[in-house]
Amino acid sequence: MLFLNVFYCGALMLCCTRLCVAHHPPLTEHTFPPTETSSASTVFHHVFHNAPCFVDDIFAVLCEGVGSDGELTNRTLTQFGICTGSDSLSDSVLLQLAKETSRNQINRLEVLHPTGVLLAEEDKRGMLTLTFDLPQSPLIKLNPVLLLAYESPLTVTGGNLDVTFNSQWLHPNTQSVCISGETQYIMLTGKASEANIHQNWRISVETKNPDMNQSLKDILIGGKSGSNISMTPLLLFSGERGTDTSYTHTSGSSPASSQTSFLCELKRFLGDVLPQELPESPPLQLNSLQSLPPLTLGLSSSDTLLAGLINSSSQTIFSFNSWGSMFQVHRGELALSPALLEELRQRLEQSVIKMMELIREEEVGHRAMARLGRLKELSAFPKEEPAAGESQYRAFLLLKALQTVARAYELQRGLRATRAGSNNPEGGNICGLRSLTVSLIKILTGPNTANINNCHGFCAFPLSNPNNHAILLNSHIGSGNVDERAPCCVPVAYEDLEVVNFDNHGTSITIQPNMVAKECGCR
Repeated sequence: MLFLNVFYCGALMLCCTRLCVAHHPPLTEHTFPPTETSSASTVFHHVFHNAPCFVDDIFAVLCEGVGSDGELTNRTLTQFGICTGSDSLSDSVLLQLAKETSRNQINRLEVLHPTGVLLAEEDKRGMLTLTFDLPQSPLIKLNPVLLLAYESPLTVTGGNLDVTFNSQWLHPNTQSVCISGETQYIMLTGKASEANIHQNWRISVETKNPDMNQSLKDILIGGKSGSNISMTPLLLFSGERGTDTSYTHTSGSSPASSQTSFLCELKRFLGDVLPQELPESPPLQLNSLQSLPPLTLGLSSSDTLLAGLINSSSQTIFSFNSWGSMFQVHRGELALSPALLEELRQRLEQSVIKMMELIREEEVGHRAMARLGRLKELSAFPKEEPAAGESQYRAFLLLKALQTVARAYELQRGLRATRAGSNNPEGGNICGLRSLTVSLIKILTGPNTANINNCHGFCAFPLSNPNNHAILLNSHIGSGNVDERAPCCVPVAYEDLEVVNFDNHGTSITIQPNMVAKECGCR
């Protein structure tokens, strides 16, 4: 017997870049009745998928799924489980969805989360059954797309997996999906309901190869143990199919939703452009470290504080303390003086130009360039009238992000030069700065790692950046007093780490002092 958790969240509407997500209140716990061929299973409640920007990322994948020829790319087809060479309804529907998510289209998609999902195993045929408990909504009258979404590409044991879904609620009733190690979403085309009532969809699932049944179970329940449910089911609806306008919201109706879209785009941009280094430690909690009192970032922030942050070269990390409240994140605004506003504008323009050059030099890819353009648009200042407080807020965050990326590449290049010098036989492995990347907890929007550096190498004559104590200590040991500790290569200067925290109360910046080693010496 297998179980799948219920996904639910509070009643509110989130619109992300012309994309609206409808959330419904949780229902009381209940049990789906067993059928003649399946064993009874209980539905458990589970909080809606809390990965940062999970739904917004799906729409970004759709938006970027169309190639220059106006057709879906092969990578997109694989991501959504479309079988190679197929000319199915799913193929054409996926193309339509991808085009509708483009920011140049006036159409929009809306999303419903099933209030309950059950996975049961058929006794006689070894078949699996998915049952979706749907909320009452006028959208159910439309032709929906059922998307089984995962946070990361699927792991398929034993090679690719051909899966068949069958249900009276699907159109056509039987649909095939090809799952590989690059598949992250399973897409099924649904059928409009005949009445606006609370209802269940029952979909049977089977593989063409019975030996792959265990792999199918692992995929649907998110792990062999069933304890870590990773699948999030979504129902997608196209805005041009006659959506009830009383139920629809546009992206411009909510300033907070536009801000959410900006933050999610910023997260994706950082993931694209930041140097990818493997962490050398398990995930660490930043809130366990010493820090200065948080500084509120808002309309009441002083020019002195903002000027210091704008001119700071410290590494910046963007964190959501409580992602469950992300959909209610406080609207961010700043009120800079005209002089500081002009300085922010000039610095941002310079940083964008520098970032474009860096993207080309490092060959990061055209996707990063497109996202940078999108971020620039979302934080653009009006040419004639004063910039609104929200535009100032976004411009400030974008500047801090670009400063962090530029600093990361400058540091990486410097460390490469240092390593090249240390590998020189004449130079030897002398005391110097080395890269040390640590992993941070998943709730961080970006980056999820921090390069805190460390010092490595020998402290032999002539000592590297010594103080008087190290010089005398080295001389003392050189005179034959070998029982004393020799000078060690250690950090002698540090930089702070700035953490921007977002929650439903507002935005704050916390300074983590002495976090990043920036200079080494023999001590």
